[in-house]
Amino acid sequence: MKNISLKKLTKAMKKVQDARRFEHTLGVEYTAAALAMCYGCDLVHAQAAGLLHDCAKCLSDEKRLAICERYKISMTASEKRSPFLLHAKVGAYLAGKKYGIKNQDILNAIRNHTTGRPEMSLLEKIIFVADYIEPGRKQAPNLEEIRKLAFTNLDEALLIILEDTLTYLKTSGSDIDPTTEETWRYYYEQSLVSEDVKINSV
Repeated sequence: MKNISLKKLTKAMKKVQDARRFEHTLGVEYTAAALAMCYGCDLVHAQAAGLLHDCAKCLSDEKRLAICERYKISMTASEKRSPFLLHAKVGAYLAGKKYGIKNQDILNAIRNHTTGRPEMSLLEKIIFVADYIEPGRKQAPNLEEIRKLAFTNLDEALLIILEDTLTYLKTSGSDIDPTTEETWRYYYEQSLVSEDVKINSV
């Protein structure tokens, strides 16, 4: 999909995002590009998904709810209670409708960058991880370890991010999207299978 203009997407995001959010967006684009080079993922797709992953973050909760209701975008109970959680789903919708993205993998990467999902594509994993480890992030636990790990074992980095996210949500009393738990369970079981394979091959 060579007709994606990264320059146009960058300009568009600069227009709709505040300075702090735009800096984060550029950080995710940069990190996604680095991970794409590391793992052999399409570079333009990774950059486009990185640029657009938070394209709906600037909208009000009311606007996000209205878009979901109008265009029949499914919402969980926790998303209805906390509409800021809808920015990923609404972002995927806007990426297609407003910013002309037709590639389903890019749209999925935007849609699933907060909760993840079982059986993510390489691009989806890259955007999920890039959003967490981009250079502007300061507060997340195990950040230094995850940043190194992301370039040697993407699935392991993904699993640690999911574990840390669930721990944070539980201790802070925040709503937990069931998809996040489902994703963690899937990749945790995958890690056990990988460990068994290693042990049996020794």
